[in-house]
Amino acid sequence: MEEYPLARLDPPAGHPLAAVIRKGAPDELRRALATIGGTFLVKGSPGRGTHWAAVPWLAVFDPAVTLSATRGYYLVYLFPTHREAVHLSLAQGTVAALREHGPGAMAHLRASGARLRERLSDFADRLPVTSLSLGTAGELPEGYEAAHILGLRYDLHALGDERRLLADLALGLDAYRALKARGGLDFPPGAEPGGDRPPPARS
Repeated sequence: MEEYPLARLDPPAGHPLAAVIRKGAPDELRRALATIGGTFLVKGSPGRGTHWAAVPWLAVFDPAVTLSATRGYYLVYLFPTHREAVHLSLAQGTVAALREHGPGAMAHLRASGARLRERLSDFADRLPVTSLSLGTAGELPEGYEAAHILGLRYDLHALGDERRLLADLALGLDAYRALKARGGLDFPPGAEPGGDRPPPARS
Protein backbone atom coordinates (compact mmCIF):
# COMPACT_ATOMS: atom_id res chain seq x y z
CA MET A 1 0.00 0.00 0.00
CA GLU A 2 2.80 2.38 0.86
CA GLU A 3 4.77 1.67 -2.31
CA TYR A 4 1.92 1.53 -4.81
CA PRO A 5 1.65 5.24 -5.73
CA LEU A 6 5.37 5.43 -6.50
CA ALA A 7 5.35 2.08 -8.32
CA ARG A 8 2.67 3.39 -10.71
CA LEU A 9 5.19 5.82 -12.16
CA ASP A 10 6.85 2.83 -13.87
CA PRO A 11 5.31 0.13 -16.09
CA PRO A 12 4.00 -2.90 -14.17
CA ALA A 13 5.81 -5.42 -16.40
CA GLY A 14 8.74 -6.77 -14.42
CA HIS A 15 8.09 -4.48 -11.46
CA PRO A 16 8.80 -6.18 -8.10
CA LEU A 17 5.61 -4.85 -6.52
CA ALA A 18 3.53 -6.27 -9.37
CA ALA A 19 5.21 -9.63 -8.69
CA VAL A 20 4.26 -9.37 -5.01
CA ILE A 21 0.61 -8.73 -5.92
CA ARG A 22 0.50 -11.49 -8.56
CA LYS A 23 2.46 -14.18 -6.70
CA GLY A 24 3.82 -13.27 -3.27
CA ALA A 25 0.56 -12.13 -1.70
CA PRO A 26 -1.53 -14.97 -3.22
CA ASP A 27 1.01 -17.49 -1.89
CA GLU A 28 0.66 -16.00 1.60
CA LEU A 29 -3.12 -16.14 1.34
CA ARG A 30 -3.02 -19.77 0.20
CA ARG A 31 -0.99 -20.64 3.30
CA ALA A 32 -3.60 -18.92 5.46
CA LEU A 33 -6.42 -20.77 3.68
CA ALA A 34 -4.69 -24.10 4.30
CA THR A 35 -5.30 -23.63 8.03
CA ILE A 36 -9.01 -22.99 7.44
CA GLY A 37 -9.83 -25.71 4.93
CA GLY A 38 -11.71 -25.81 1.64
CA THR A 39 -10.75 -25.74 -2.00
CA PHE A 40 -10.25 -22.22 -3.32
CA LEU A 41 -8.55 -20.45 -6.19
CA VAL A 42 -6.50 -17.38 -5.23
CA LYS A 43 -5.50 -14.55 -7.57
CA GLY A 44 -4.00 -11.11 -7.17
CA SER A 45 -4.19 -8.31 -9.73
CA PRO A 46 -1.95 -5.25 -10.03
CA GLY A 47 -3.59 -4.42 -13.36
CA ARG A 48 -3.37 -5.56 -16.96
CA GLY A 49 -0.84 -5.08 -19.70
CA THR A 50 0.90 -1.73 -19.35
CA HIS A 51 -1.65 -0.30 -16.91
CA TRP A 52 -1.64 -0.53 -13.14
CA ALA A 53 -5.02 -1.15 -11.53
CA ALA A 54 -6.77 1.84 -10.00
CA VAL A 55 -7.61 -0.51 -7.11
CA PRO A 56 -5.36 -3.58 -6.84
CA TRP A 57 -6.97 -6.66 -5.33
CA LEU A 58 -6.36 -10.10 -3.85
CA ALA A 59 -9.28 -12.49 -4.24
CA VAL A 60 -10.51 -15.92 -3.14
CA PHE A 61 -12.74 -17.82 -5.56
CA ASP A 62 -14.81 -20.94 -4.97
CA PRO A 63 -14.27 -22.78 -8.30
CA ALA A 64 -17.85 -24.08 -8.15
CA VAL A 65 -19.06 -20.45 -8.21
CA THR A 66 -16.56 -18.54 -10.36
CA LEU A 67 -12.98 -18.60 -11.58
CA SER A 68 -12.53 -14.85 -11.92
CA ALA A 69 -13.58 -11.46 -10.58
CA THR A 70 -15.64 -10.71 -13.68
CA ARG A 71 -18.72 -12.74 -12.72
CA GLY A 72 -20.41 -14.64 -9.93
CA TYR A 73 -19.39 -13.69 -6.39
CA TYR A 74 -16.21 -14.01 -4.40
CA LEU A 75 -14.24 -12.80 -1.37
CA VAL A 76 -11.70 -10.06 -2.06
CA TYR A 77 -9.25 -7.71 -0.38
CA LEU A 78 -9.41 -4.30 -2.04
CA PHE A 79 -6.52 -1.86 -1.66
CA PRO A 80 -7.66 1.72 -2.35
CA THR A 81 -4.88 3.88 -3.70
CA HIS A 82 -5.65 6.62 -1.16
CA ARG A 83 -3.94 4.21 1.30
CA GLU A 84 -6.31 4.99 4.15
CA ALA A 85 -7.71 1.48 4.59
CA VAL A 86 -8.01 -2.05 3.23
CA HIS A 87 -11.41 -3.64 2.65
CA LEU A 88 -12.41 -7.28 2.93
CA SER A 89 -15.43 -7.55 0.67
CA LEU A 90 -17.86 -10.28 -0.25
CA ALA A 91 -18.52 -8.98 -3.73
CA GLN A 92 -20.40 -9.59 -6.95
CA GLY A 93 -18.65 -9.84 -10.30
CA THR A 94 -18.53 -6.36 -11.82
CA VAL A 95 -17.53 -6.79 -15.46
CA ALA A 96 -20.32 -9.24 -16.30
CA ALA A 97 -22.88 -6.84 -14.81
CA LEU A 98 -21.46 -3.96 -16.85
CA ARG A 99 -21.73 -6.02 -20.03
CA GLU A 100 -25.24 -7.28 -19.29
CA HIS A 101 -26.85 -4.13 -17.87
CA GLY A 102 -24.86 -1.31 -19.47
CA PRO A 103 -25.72 2.09 -17.98
CA GLY A 104 -27.99 0.41 -15.43
CA ALA A 105 -25.26 -1.87 -14.07
CA MET A 106 -24.46 0.16 -10.95
CA ALA A 107 -28.11 0.37 -9.92
CA HIS A 108 -28.52 -3.35 -10.59
CA LEU A 109 -25.48 -4.24 -8.46
CA ARG A 110 -26.62 -2.05 -5.56
CA ALA A 111 -30.14 -3.51 -5.65
CA SER A 112 -28.74 -7.02 -5.84
CA GLY A 113 -26.35 -6.29 -2.96
CA ALA A 114 -29.25 -5.10 -0.79
CA ARG A 115 -31.19 -8.31 -1.47
CA LEU A 116 -28.11 -10.45 -0.78
CA ARG A 117 -27.56 -8.70 2.54
CA GLU A 118 -31.08 -9.77 3.48
CA ARG A 119 -30.08 -13.31 2.56
CA LEU A 120 -27.05 -13.01 4.86
CA SER A 121 -28.71 -11.09 7.67
CA ASP A 122 -27.18 -13.37 10.30
CA PHE A 123 -23.73 -12.03 9.33
CA ALA A 124 -24.73 -8.35 9.59
CA ASP A 125 -23.26 -7.78 13.04
CA ARG A 126 -19.97 -9.52 12.28
CA LEU A 127 -19.45 -8.14 8.75
CA PRO A 128 -21.01 -4.71 9.27
CA VAL A 129 -19.52 -2.70 6.40
CA THR A 130 -22.25 -2.42 3.77
CA SER A 131 -20.79 0.32 1.56
CA LEU A 132 -17.32 1.13 0.24
CA SER A 133 -15.55 4.33 -0.69
CA LEU A 134 -12.46 3.50 -2.71
CA GLY A 135 -11.55 7.11 -3.46
CA THR A 136 -11.02 6.59 -7.20
CA ALA A 137 -13.28 7.55 -10.08
CA GLY A 138 -13.73 5.14 -12.95
CA GLU A 139 -15.95 2.35 -14.14
CA LEU A 140 -14.19 -0.49 -12.32
CA PRO A 141 -13.58 1.21 -8.93
CA GLU A 142 -17.15 2.49 -8.91
CA GLY A 143 -18.28 -0.97 -9.96
CA TYR A 144 -16.43 -2.53 -7.01
CA GLU A 145 -18.21 -0.10 -4.71
CA ALA A 146 -21.61 -0.97 -6.18
CA ALA A 147 -20.88 -4.72 -6.20
CA HIS A 148 -20.01 -4.89 -2.49
CA ILE A 149 -22.36 -7.00 -0.37
CA LEU A 150 -20.85 -6.91 3.12
CA GLY A 151 -17.45 -7.05 4.77
CA LEU A 152 -14.88 -5.31 6.95
CA ARG A 153 -12.63 -2.25 6.85
CA TYR A 154 -9.08 -2.23 8.22
CA ASP A 155 -7.19 0.88 9.14
CA LEU A 156 -3.50 0.51 8.39
CA HIS A 157 -2.48 -0.15 12.00
CA ALA A 158 -4.87 -3.13 12.13
CA LEU A 159 -3.05 -4.96 9.34
CA GLY A 160 -0.35 -6.13 11.74
CA ASP A 161 -2.79 -8.25 13.76
CA GLU A 162 -2.35 -11.63 12.09
CA ARG A 163 -4.69 -13.42 14.48
CA ARG A 164 -7.52 -11.00 13.71
CA LEU A 165 -6.87 -11.18 9.96
CA LEU A 166 -7.03 -14.98 10.00
CA ALA A 167 -10.23 -15.01 12.08
CA ASP A 168 -11.83 -12.45 9.77
CA LEU A 169 -10.79 -14.46 6.71
CA ALA A 170 -12.50 -17.53 8.17
CA LEU A 171 -15.61 -15.45 8.88
CA GLY A 172 -15.65 -14.08 5.33
CA LEU A 173 -15.41 -17.62 3.98
CA ASP A 174 -18.31 -18.66 6.22
CA ALA A 175 -20.40 -15.90 4.63
CA TYR A 176 -19.23 -16.95 1.17
CA ARG A 177 -20.26 -20.56 1.82
CA ALA A 178 -23.57 -19.44 3.32
CA LEU A 179 -24.41 -17.36 0.26
CA LYS A 180 -23.66 -20.34 -1.96
CA ALA A 181 -25.86 -22.63 0.15
CA ARG A 182 -28.71 -20.08 0.14
CA GLY A 183 -28.94 -19.65 -3.61
CA GLY A 184 -26.06 -17.37 -4.50
CA LEU A 185 -27.09 -14.60 -6.88
CA ASP A 186 -30.27 -16.39 -8.00
CA PHE A 187 -33.66 -15.04 -6.95
CA PRO A 188 -37.14 -16.49 -7.39
CA PRO A 189 -39.09 -15.29 -10.45
CA GLY A 190 -40.57 -11.87 -9.75
CA ALA A 191 -38.10 -11.18 -6.95
CA GLU A 192 -35.10 -10.20 -9.04
CA PRO A 193 -33.14 -7.11 -7.89
CA GLY A 194 -34.61 -3.98 -9.36
CA GLY A 195 -37.79 -5.78 -10.33
CA ASP A 196 -41.16 -5.97 -8.71
CA ARG A 197 -41.28 -8.05 -5.59
CA PRO A 198 -44.08 -10.59 -5.24
CA PRO A 199 -46.96 -9.43 -3.04
CA PRO A 200 -46.82 -10.59 0.59
CA ALA A 201 -48.74 -13.74 1.39
CA ARG A 202 -52.04 -13.24 3.14
CA SER A 203 -52.76 -15.16 6.29
